[in-house]
Amino acid sequence: MPVPALRRAVAVTSAVAGVLALGLTAAPAHATTPLNYAALGDSYSAASGVLPIDPTNLLCLRSTANYPHVIASRTGARLTDVTCGAAQTKDFTEAQYPGVPPQADAVTSDTDLVTLTIGGNDNGTFINAITACGTAGLLSGGKGSPCKDRYGTSFDEAIDTNTYPALEAALRSVRGKAPDARVAVLGYPWITPATADPSCFARLPIASGDVPYLRALQAHLNTVVQRAAEETGATYVDFAQASEGHDACKPVGTRWIEPLLFGQSVVPVHPNALGEQRMAERTMNTLGLG
Repeated sequence: MPVPALRRAVAVTSAVAGVLALGLTAAPAHATTPLNYAALGDSYSAASGVLPIDPTNLLCLRSTANYPHVIASRTGARLTDVTCGAAQTKDFTEAQYPGVPPQADAVTSDTDLVTLTIGGNDNGTFINAITACGTAGLLSGGKGSPCKDRYGTSFDEAIDTNTYPALEAALRSVRGKAPDARVAVLGYPWITPATADPSCFARLPIASGDVPYLRALQAHLNTVVQRAAEETGATYVDFAQASEGHDACKPVGTRWIEPLLFGQSVVPVHPNALGEQRMAERTMNTLGLG
């Protein structure tokens, strides 16, 4: 090969090699920088009742198969999981149990991502409503709306008067600790179908007229959670459409929520492993992760 041609070939080869070297050295540095991810929230975040249980804190009944772990495993995020069963909004700034710090302590200025599900335990909204309506349903043989007749708008009034301001304050405390983090607040997937399913009464003993009553109560709570999220600059992850047809009355493999009786979890009326996976996927899609 003539000398000029040889020199041109060497120059081209060197240039190509340089470009490849830049690509090989620059790309991994960006791709391997993990998100600092803090997971907060109640038993829907902790996946209480789903195996395996996180042995580091048995009081919180936290699962290592909860949606934060699913998100972390699929995105490579560096996870700090302080989710805890029975948590209320006050537990973001106060110790829930001795030796269990306030959840907001897990959020720092270096935090890139925060997820949480919270509000359902404030005022005993979920547990009180499910227990009261389940008891009333059994006593009425599934007829009428005994729970609605007795409690009326009291649950809704407590959500507006107490839960909403507590949610907003809790989210502002998180935002204050990590002003640049992406904060995702998850709604609660549907527990009941839209209308009564007589074949489900043995598993979810809610009177026929109280099924839409509980459904409306949950919709109200989710609306309040969404409003608090939007007013504090957080992203709301909506499950109203995504969880339709996956309530506690559906069969195994379809339902995301376990029923009150004869379910497959020691913690009834909570997400199962499939539900936690779907919650993770919906959150990642909403945030554009993974």
